[in-house]
Amino acid sequence: MLNIGDFASHGRVSVRMLRHYDAIGLLRPARVDPVSGYRSYEAAQLARLNRVIALKELGFTLQQVRAVLDDEVDAAELRGMLRLRRAQLAEAIAADELRLARVEARLRTIESEGVMSAHDVVVKPVPSVRVAQLAGVATSYEPEDITPVIGALFADLCGRLNVAGVEAAGPSVARYEDAPEGDGSVLVLVAVPVGPSVRPGAHDFEVLDLPPIGEAATIVHRGSMDGVLGTVQELARFIEENGYRSDGYARELYLECPEDPARWVTELQEPVVRR
Repeated sequence: MLNIGDFASHGRVSVRMLRHYDAIGLLRPARVDPVSGYRSYEAAQLARLNRVIALKELGFTLQQVRAVLDDEVDAAELRGMLRLRRAQLAEAIAADELRLARVEARLRTIESEGVMSAHDVVVKPVPSVRVAQLAGVATSYEPEDITPVIGALFADLCGRLNVAGVEAAGPSVARYEDAPEGDGSVLVLVAVPVGPSVRPGAHDFEVLDLPPIGEAATIVHRGSMDGVLGTVQELARFIEENGYRSDGYARELYLECPEDPARWVTELQEPVVRR
């Protein structure tokens, strides 16, 4: 027999935790002294303790752990619980990795403040272009809200164009507008240039002529759009320092989009007017 302190030490848990497990019937001591109330455990009970800790670290509640260990959950149900937890953990890891990427992008932006720019900003007109377009709504203009909406919309639009036999006539475009709800959400518009023979109303996507931009401050961003923040802020500094003001969201013209996002080339086109 092991006293509660030794059992806790061998199991790498606290005595307080063992008392709690006893109180809820999850791990009862092998013996309780009727006079002193001291708890004693058998070494074989470490196996149950190990399972309790493992299941708890997977995110199961203590009630679920007890049901599993007491065979109240059959094998099929346990497999389902474990698969669900695996999916939840994978989703959490992906979210944390995305959050880390955003922090690193913000850090790179901070570190580059005051450093001579390697980018050229060009103010130029942007002509009208006929496009096939789909629209969606993102809850905010934050990258984590915009990126999945854009990805899904482009995949959907490309599939529809393929079915319709319509070929792209130039680089894809994404643009943004404030959603009419006025709740901070953003209307996301993805578009693919098409030829003049593609007529409005004949397909399951919108066909329209994007209006020209009289003057756009443009800058080329190289790399993943997850790291676009520094380029966006550089464009903002140029606009302010050269007597302009922004006249709307920047368009994104995807000049090169290979499989590796680190090799993407994107032109930001922000409408501007003189102050």
